[in-house]
Order: sequence, then C-alpha cells, then structure tokens
Amino acid sequence: MRILIVDDEALARSRMRRLLIERCPAPSAILEAANAAEALRAIDSAASMGAPFDVALLDIHMPGQSGMELAQVLQSWPHAPAIVFVTAHTEHALSAFEVSAIDYLTKPVRRERLDAALRKVELLAQARSVKIAKNIKDSSESAADADETLLITNRGNTERVRLAEVVYFKSEFKYVTVRTSAHEYLWSGSLNELEERYADRYLRVHRNALVVPDAIRSLEKASDPDDVDGWQLRLFGIEDVLRVSRRQLPLVRALLARSR
Repeated sequence: MRILIVDDEALARSRMRRLLIERCPAPSAILEAANAAEALRAIDSAASMGAPFDVALLDIHMPGQSGMELAQVLQSWPHAPAIVFVTAHTEHALSAFEVSAIDYLTKPVRRERLDAALRKVELLAQARSVKIAKNIKDSSESAADADETLLITNRGNTERVRLAEVVYFKSEFKYVTVRTSAHEYLWSGSLNELEERYADRYLRVHRNALVVPDAIRSLEKASDPDDVDGWQLRLFGIEDVLRVSRRQLPLVRALLARSR
C-alpha cells in the first residue's frame, strides 16, 4: 500500500509514520507532505510514474490551502488517492464525507481506528479491481449479457425483462421487486441466486437489495428520524431510495470514491 501523510506538524507526521510501520512493517511507500502544495506535487509525480498513492492521510487545518480544499481539488483528479481525514477537530465530519472521504480519524489516532480506515482502503482497491475486470470483458460476452433476460410471470402474464435494463432488485416478503427505469415487476426468484450468478453486474448494498453500481447517484444520511446512523442511496433516473447496511457501507463509499 502506497501512503501519503499530509500534515503541517512534523511531530504528527512522525507519529503517524510509526503507527503505519507498526501495522505494516514493509509497505511499498510512506511519503510525507507538510502542506497542500507539496501533497499535490507528490500525488501528481507518483501518478505520472505509474505508482499512484492508494491513500492520503490528510489533516484538515493547515496553513494556506486546507485539507478540505485539497480534497475538493482531488475529486476531479483521475488518479487521486482515497482520502482519510486525520484531525483534532470533529466538526468537519459531515463535510468530509461530502468530498467522498473514506474515513475520519480524530487525533490522537488510535491504532485500532487506523487499522479500520486502512481496511476500508483495501476494500476500495478490491472494488476497483472488480470494476477493471468488468470493463475488460470480451465484447462478445458483453453483447451476450445485454441480451440476457429474466422471465417474469405475474397473474397469468409472462414477460421477458432484459437484465441490462434492471436498476436494482429488492427482496420483499416472498417476492423480489425488479426495478427498471420505467417499470416495476414482482419476481418469485431468489436474491442470493441473482448475486451468485451476476456478481460482476450487481452490488449487494443491503441483505435485501442488489443494485447496478453505475446507477448510484449519491450516498446520504437516511431520512428516517428513528435511524440516525442509517444511510441510503439515491439512484439516477428514479425517485426510489435504497437502504445501505452498516456492513456494506465501506464498500459503497469505496466505489463512489473511486468513480468520482
């Protein structure tokens, strides 16, 4: 894992380096930057050499350009690292996730929290690998996938629904809701069967829902006042929202961060 520590305090950078070395004694690289300008140069240089950083551990309050402003700039960079904010202040947590940060750590950083943040980064890398594998499929296989259909029988009527048109599947009671951009169907099949057969096409976001990753428009806090820690997805083209389980939340964040 290639890691960039961005902090204007030398002691803070030194302590973070020690924590990282204790966690992974032989990382590919741990580099440091004392401000946003140094960080941008390091990130650009690493990408140009074909060895981009996997993660930037980014302080928010720095002289000149802040960490939050740096993260906003990096959102448009194709080879930007995942962002994990490391700060003594907690009031920026919500803003951090609005710029697709993977995690938000408060100083002094505990080893357990750092481990959890880096595991999320590793999930991001796995998600990226899945996306790359999907994109390099043979064109003939892609054409065959586009023609695949799901046979749905409802009240005596039978209809073929092209899988390429499906936005999400949601299990409800004894049926699965099959949602396209224009229609909604009830299917008597198994969500687990769909996930096993089309693992490269759909992402599990909840125990009861599979969604096309490219259909995800945004991740936001759930609107349910009784679930203050809940998250939900908004999708392109339809008003439906899908709940995201705590277990799948890091993977969803990873996908959104990498596709920004």
